[in-house]
Amino acid sequence: MQKLDAEEYSLVLTGRDMEAPDAGWRVVEHAKMMDYRPATAFFNAETDQDSLTSPDRKPLLIAPEDLPELLSKVADLISRRASRQIQRDMRFA
Repeated sequence: MQKLDAEEYSLVLTGRDMEAPDAGWRVVEHAKMMDYRPATAFFNAETDQDSLTSPDRKPLLIAPEDLPELLSKVADLISRRASRQIQRDMRFA
């Protein structure tokens, strides 16, 4: 999480199993609190039904078999983030 505080990222892509069972979710939640609002994705090869219970959470679960599809989804996340930033900037201009 120190890296998120030190630099600005367009996308934060994390996995479930890091140093602790919930570390990936903590990284995503920390990223969502950043002022620069990076796109976030949770990389998981299995569907975690617990992650789908929150109505405001829209997890993106991607199986790693199809690398072109993964890259396409990552590009889409970055594109959506850029669009949101432009819309936000236009409202505050």
